[in-house]
Amino acid sequence: MIDKVFEPAAVEARITAAWEEAQAFRCARSGREAAPGFSIVIPPPNVTGSLHMGHALNNTLQDVLARFERMRGKDVLWQPGMDHAGIATQMVVERQLLERREPGRREMGRVAFLERVWAWKEESGGTIVGQLKRLGASCDWSRERFTMDEGLSRAVVKVFVQLYRDGLIYKDKRLVNWDPKLLTAISDLEVQPVEMKGHLWHLRYPVEGEPGRFIVVATTRPETMLGDTAVAVHPEDERYRDLVGKHVVLPLLGRRIPIVADEYSDPEKGTGAVKITPAHDFNDFEVGRRHHLPMINVLDAEARIDPAAIRDDYADRRDAYLDDPDFGGVLSLLAGMDRFAARKHIVDLLTGLELLEQIEPHTHMVPHGDRSGVVIEPWLTDQWYVDAKTLAQPALAAVREGRTNFVPKNWEKTYFDWLENIQPWCVSRQLWWGHQIPAWYDPYGNVFVANDADEAFEQALAHNVGNETLSPDEAQVLIDDAARREGFLTRDEDVLDTWFSSALWPFSTLGWPDETPELAKYYPTSVLVTGFDIIFFWVARMMMFGLHFMPDVPFRDVYIHALVRDEKGAKMSKSKGNVINPLDLIDQYGADALRFTLAAMAAQGRDIKLATSRVEGYRNFATKLWNAARFAQMNGCVRIEGFEPSKVDGTLNRWIIGEAARAAQEVEAALEAYRFNEAAGAVYRFLWNVFCDWHLELAKPVLSGPDGPAKDETRASTAFVLDVALKLLHPFMPFLTEELWARTGETGPARAGLLTLAPWPDLSGLEAPDAEAEVGWVVDLVTEIRSVRAEMNVPAGAQVPLVLVGASAETRARAAAWDDALRRLARLSEIGLADAVPVGSVQMVVRSEIAALPLEGVIDLAAELVRLRKEEAKLDQEVARIDAKLSNDTFVARAPEEVVEAEREKREDYLARKDKVRSAIRQLSAG
Repeated sequence: MIDKVFEPAAVEARITAAWEEAQAFRCARSGREAAPGFSIVIPPPNVTGSLHMGHALNNTLQDVLARFERMRGKDVLWQPGMDHAGIATQMVVERQLLERREPGRREMGRVAFLERVWAWKEESGGTIVGQLKRLGASCDWSRERFTMDEGLSRAVVKVFVQLYRDGLIYKDKRLVNWDPKLLTAISDLEVQPVEMKGHLWHLRYPVEGEPGRFIVVATTRPETMLGDTAVAVHPEDERYRDLVGKHVVLPLLGRRIPIVADEYSDPEKGTGAVKITPAHDFNDFEVGRRHHLPMINVLDAEARIDPAAIRDDYADRRDAYLDDPDFGGVLSLLAGMDRFAARKHIVDLLTGLELLEQIEPHTHMVPHGDRSGVVIEPWLTDQWYVDAKTLAQPALAAVREGRTNFVPKNWEKTYFDWLENIQPWCVSRQLWWGHQIPAWYDPYGNVFVANDADEAFEQALAHNVGNETLSPDEAQVLIDDAARREGFLTRDEDVLDTWFSSALWPFSTLGWPDETPELAKYYPTSVLVTGFDIIFFWVARMMMFGLHFMPDVPFRDVYIHALVRDEKGAKMSKSKGNVINPLDLIDQYGADALRFTLAAMAAQGRDIKLATSRVEGYRNFATKLWNAARFAQMNGCVRIEGFEPSKVDGTLNRWIIGEAARAAQEVEAALEAYRFNEAAGAVYRFLWNVFCDWHLELAKPVLSGPDGPAKDETRASTAFVLDVALKLLHPFMPFLTEELWARTGETGPARAGLLTLAPWPDLSGLEAPDAEAEVGWVVDLVTEIRSVRAEMNVPAGAQVPLVLVGASAETRARAAAWDDALRRLARLSEIGLADAVPVGSVQMVVRSEIAALPLEGVIDLAAELVRLRKEEAKLDQEVARIDAKLSNDTFVARAPEEVVEAEREKREDYLARKDKVRSAIRQLSAG
């Protein structure tokens, strides 16, 4: 017997164990080897991560698809795994060493440090896997992969070497986002813009040979002026046209730097002149390349002033030191000084020289490292780069030609914009945790990229003997002497950007570079489900690498889901204190309620505003289904072996089976189109509104009546439809439905197995339009009567008459057949017939026929009309008040996005309510 109360906590762990014991989620299960494949790769969460609401949404949607297609008979591979998360993981272990007062990574050395990281990974990493299982994720956990597994690491090396040999990976000196705390380059994704209140310093640069004439430039970072190598003006700016080609004298250092014409300078902004520091600004770097300007790093790796680079550049160019290599003590004063301290000193020096024109307050976005929290420095350094521009062309063509489709389609524009303007991809990181770059250097500065050290050594010998750098005898000594051979080459210490290995995820997880059966069957994957924020960082890179190394795109469809925000529409953040922990919701309401909430709100292109009340509401939905199943079981609704739904006779039974067929079609069509909210809505409406509210209610008299064929058929039909309902709901609420599948299988014929492996319902041909016309009329009529009663404030216990006006013979027959049900459900005193609407009645149109409720004497019609008109006026005022707010450009511009959106939603609610009030007014006025 089904328990009285559904307790998710008592069910979820047990159901998870049953799935695992049955190996229900393994691909290539017995009996499915020849079935068509369906595959999804999980966006690999960081090994340091824990479940957040974005993970919950992303994995719920993937799981809905995986369970749906598994029930449709496909051989499903939902490929799980984790990302090694280079910076995040290294930070965790380094912080741990610091807290325990143990030697740091540089003191212990690379080998020992990496042993510690691996130990941490085995003991503490990957807690998110258990959390995903709590969510109900039906991945093939037997195939779990890690981006630094042996197989995936072999794939990474092969890809790097091949791209290098194809001329698509190279080493270059360019600007990167440099983190002075972590001492590594970081990706754009790891840079967090933070609005800060600062200053704009206006500096006066003397024009060479024109005493008293200056060009004024403005900067937020005065310390970078030590590396200025030009001043740029717009070529059409009349103010500076005579100065183009001349020089200014760089304050403090006395260096002559050219005045160049470049369209980067905006004549409408500030003075129209900008200082150019190619080694410390991304825009300036491009200007510097266009004009062949020197690029001087004035900071070291820890963002301290580094005089050596400045002196070296001056010496290389034979620029005069003004007879003073220390530039009047400037470099000695600033040497080793932190950039922000140096800023203050430089401003003081310029003030003393009367070269500081003004300082103005300036609020601007300053890039910070999302993990270190420090200000990021654009820094010129040698790094490894991928020629992303070349690799992007096939990736662009694949989407334009429809080989890969974005859902919603508007995200294609974002994809195109990024790839059409793509820059070289910096793939090296100055870390120890990660895939060490397979490049070795000989003592002569040559680099050899190879699959391993032995291959690199062979390349180095061939190169150096061929160029006569080494004699054959010297080469032979290296070959014979292992110690000398080992010391001849030095491996590049850098590791690869984490996104490099995850770009191979769709095929490296399937065994590539080996030609495995999994690769042949599951690549290309069927769909990728991910967030819009990594279209460039991950989706585009998987497309580029997939098309370069595989014969096809990595996935057919890319479904981009929206953000999960708080109930007011604000983005969740720890600083705002509005973060909702999905595990807390699972503890409180169960995984099914959370999953259904996320799916039901996942409308394409619309962010989810998550309120705890919504999760509670869907917990109540789970409870309603549980109670309905219990009611059915208590009333003997047991599955019948060989039940044939097509042979059912009863109108009510034919109707509910037809409604189940319609719901199955709606759910299936919606999921095929990735319209998760519509699929969830269809199954919700069928279960709550149709099955629970109407079928069981209409069936009660039969189920509680005398035994006989009608009762037997209703019991069997109800059990059959309940099974269908559990199947339709299973992708969304797997724990509840699996438990009910087992409990309802305790009586009647034995179940063939778990619900998660049961076939998706095929109810084609079971539609019953005649039964729908009859029972649907009853449902619509009762619904309309209830609505009118509520709008007109009819007392709940009042019995009112119903008049069918000019009713057809068919309608009269239906009214007679369903007389008892109509009276009971609509609280009617009688059902009469008339040729005209009685005076004092409210009219209703139900399926093209008129029905009326005579309310005179039941309510005060005049008073009710006054009340409704007052409510209408009040609603008009509220709408006008909101319209005034929304038409105020200042309010819309300055108010938080969630506040503006909340006003718009209130307006829609008021308008919807006003429509109902006006409808009621019209009905009363007509009566």
